[in-house]
Amino acid sequence: MPLTFAFDVYGTLIDTAGVTESLNRLVGDQAALFSSRWRDKQLEYSFRRGLMQDYVDFSVCTRQALAYTATQLNLPISDQATQALLDEYRRLPAFPDVPSALERLQADGHRLYAFSNGLPDDLEALLDSAGIREAFIDIVSVHEIRTFKPNPAVYRHFLARSGTDAADSCLVSSNPFDLLGGMAVSMRTAWIRRSDANHFDPWDRQPDQTLASLTELQQAFNE
Repeated sequence: MPLTFAFDVYGTLIDTAGVTESLNRLVGDQAALFSSRWRDKQLEYSFRRGLMQDYVDFSVCTRQALAYTATQLNLPISDQATQALLDEYRRLPAFPDVPSALERLQADGHRLYAFSNGLPDDLEALLDSAGIREAFIDIVSVHEIRTFKPNPAVYRHFLARSGTDAADSCLVSSNPFDLLGGMAVSMRTAWIRRSDANHFDPWDRQPDQTLASLTELQQAFNE
């Protein structure tokens, strides 16, 4: 039976570590640490904003997290370099397994949506740059309701926008917090565990599928 798939974007379809090459030129051997801290702080700011009901768009969280990381690691970055990094965040690469996996799911008749904290315009640019925009029926952004994942309202909004029931949908994400949010509204879930260093939160709930890559997704839901 065809499903409606909600694909998280950052970290699931798109490799946020793709900015590391530019960071190498700016901060040398601290680039990997800087990239990881930046991403962690970006998400932390979105969580805090959601709890405080003090919404700003995700690009603001990204910019403020970059400024914090530079200060915390004592690695100052010029205004020009800062803008270049933020611009690059709209041109990050897709993971290698993504294009072919999306093609196969489309061929099987599944309905594919991108579903993200990002701004609609940023997501359009990002997915287009990565060469995968045409795989998706539409992009559903949290910006439409001014809050962030994992607020259950975000997932209910996705179901309403895509015109599907939770039982006929599947949230695909590399982020455990995201999957737990989907579970809160009874969506089916697939965790893309892109590294053995990633672990699922011990909340007495587990995703329906745990997969090493998107390549395994077609088989997992066609069995």
